[in-house]
Amino acid sequence: MNYVNMNLSEENTLTKLSRMAEESGFIKPELYRKYEVKRGLRDLDGKGVLVGLTEIGEVHSYIMDEGEKVSVPGRLIYRGIDIRDIVKGFIEDNRYGFEETAYLLLFGNLPDLNAQKEFEQLLSLYQRLPEDFTRDVILKAPSKDIMNTLARSVLALYSFDENPDDTSMQNVLKQCLRLVACFPSLAVYGYHALSHYHGSQSLYIHSPRADLSIAENILAMLRPDSSYTQLEATLLDLALVLHAEHGGGNNSSFVTHVVTSTGTDTYSAMAAAIGALKGPRHGGANIKVVQMFEDMKEKLKNWEDDEEIEQYLTRILSKDAFDRTGLIYGIGHAVYSISDPRTVILKGYVSQLAQEKGLEDEFNLYAKVETLAPQVIAKFNTMYKTVSANVDFYSGFVYKMLNIPMEMFTPIFAISRIVGWSAHRIEEIANSGKIIRPAYKSVAPRRSYLRMNER
Repeated sequence: MNYVNMNLSEENTLTKLSRMAEESGFIKPELYRKYEVKRGLRDLDGKGVLVGLTEIGEVHSYIMDEGEKVSVPGRLIYRGIDIRDIVKGFIEDNRYGFEETAYLLLFGNLPDLNAQKEFEQLLSLYQRLPEDFTRDVILKAPSKDIMNTLARSVLALYSFDENPDDTSMQNVLKQCLRLVACFPSLAVYGYHALSHYHGSQSLYIHSPRADLSIAENILAMLRPDSSYTQLEATLLDLALVLHAEHGGGNNSSFVTHVVTSTGTDTYSAMAAAIGALKGPRHGGANIKVVQMFEDMKEKLKNWEDDEEIEQYLTRILSKDAFDRTGLIYGIGHAVYSISDPRTVILKGYVSQLAQEKGLEDEFNLYAKVETLAPQVIAKFNTMYKTVSANVDFYSGFVYKMLNIPMEMFTPIFAISRIVGWSAHRIEEIANSGKIIRPAYKSVAPRRSYLRMNER
């Protein structure tokens, strides 16, 4: 067979083909309006398109008053219970709350003391990885991205399951609980493999302990000496609780519903959800917040000067500062406008940890930007909706103060959200829904096939 342009380099060929692919893939924006396609499954006013029903989580940000949408302070509700009440309950009892929250999301009710102990014992039983899994799967092919390691490890666990394709409720629940229990080990060991093989750091592997909470185990397995303070564990536990669920409409939970609806196995569904969360528009935003503040601290002469901070933020919006995307990371949310309840809850405890770590000045800078950024955005774009800090604004700062490496930020999100994904997978199976297949309208003009010698 004769090939044309065999002398072209790979790069030149790919450049030409990628340009062709981009041109053929572009759809004129006016066609979306013509056919009333709601891009991103969002209405023009930002309201999500209703595609399903759920009892797991609710995100509330507005009320309808005489047919008009009125923004209100955000609320996050797990199984009908306000997240503020959940947090207040376990904090006042001086308990860790993630395991209790997981039970609530998975089974619909709060556990009593006996049910809580039974559930925690089951998670402890499931937290050990299969024999030689760490060596043969995680350490032998370390990835430079922990989310990639996590997805690959989840898919590899399929091979260690005697009934991987059994989608009966009991088997799916068992698979989900095993994943909830072992996600911390998969993520932390993936990080240690990365830091050792790609960063020339010492390799140490601490086994999870049955007597520790999931938050405590993450810190104990991450750190060489396994030490942590109660405030550190409390903050990480709180972050896990706040990230565990966010309604069925968030991208990765919706992916879980879509993939589950095909009848596929649990490992494939969860790997798909991990792939969705890995995207910087979903799970990686807190990394960008930390990087933005590092740049800000370097550029600002006076961290207490509101005018200088406003000028820097305006330069970001003008695409003249930081990464030149025009985005102030951590400010604004697809649903919340006046406030993100997770941010409100987290902020008070962030202040305590900042004092313990001697980082009050940096916390004060975060607080100033939280106040000033919405004002700067309103001046820059008068048509823009009300915005506020989202949970990513402070969560990255929390992880930084906990000496959690940046490579672990999104995996920690996954360690938490695997609970929500599991609940949504179970809900999809329990309702025996149809395969999820929305419609796409073709707008390509009809053409005739041309023989090779006619092209």
